[in-house]
Amino acid sequence: MTIKADHRALYLQVIDRMKQDIAAGVYKEKEKLPSEFELSKTLGVSRATLREALRLLEEDNTIVRRHGVGTFVNSKPLFSSGIEQLTSVSDMIRQAGMEPGAIYLSTLESLSSEEDIKRFHCTGDDTIITIERVRTANGDPVVYCIDKVPSNYLPSDFLGRTESSIFTAIEESGNIHISYAVTFIDPTGYHEDASPILECEPETALLVLKQLHYDEDDRLVLYSKNYFRADKFSFHVVRKRV
Repeated sequence: MTIKADHRALYLQVIDRMKQDIAAGVYKEKEKLPSEFELSKTLGVSRATLREALRLLEEDNTIVRRHGVGTFVNSKPLFSSGIEQLTSVSDMIRQAGMEPGAIYLSTLESLSSEEDIKRFHCTGDDTIITIERVRTANGDPVVYCIDKVPSNYLPSDFLGRTESSIFTAIEESGNIHISYAVTFIDPTGYHEDASPILECEPETALLVLKQLHYDEDDRLVLYSKNYFRADKFSFHVVRKRV
């Protein structure tokens, strides 16, 4: 069935048709698409038009191209969340009907680095606790987390705990309440540390969320760097007209 003419550009019609076919199961997740020649013939468009549509579908993470192998349908994200509110990874996983878990890789206390001193406005004599974890969904690794927090913001027995929410631990004394976070999102490809930990294939993209968490006095109390599998997570922002 070829593309029917309407007022829109042909490549936009191709995008819609491809998405409809994927949603209908004509092309299944992780399935290799037909060649450009076959697709352009089936859709009744030029290969130039098809290539532009495929380029935009790849930017949209609908498809993925593997050099020398072919073009494949990407897996649909299992978890989708707005980032306007501070929602934990565990809550996102539960909302998808899956069981959250955590694998602790390391918990270390060390003197503040130059970067820590600038970030937390501390001194070189202050210590920072760094926690590395893998967050899981039904046992599968989905997020690699690196969290940094000044030691004096955590309970004295924190390092001895086998499992603890960092948010809960920070707020345990009642003197600190995390009020808001500033988030930066960067897409990245294969990462030499995070990708193997998350059991990613070489072509699987990652979303890196860097979050700076502040208390009610605008004091930075927690820095997080989280590597999300882009084939498992998607994020959106609700923007209102002002």
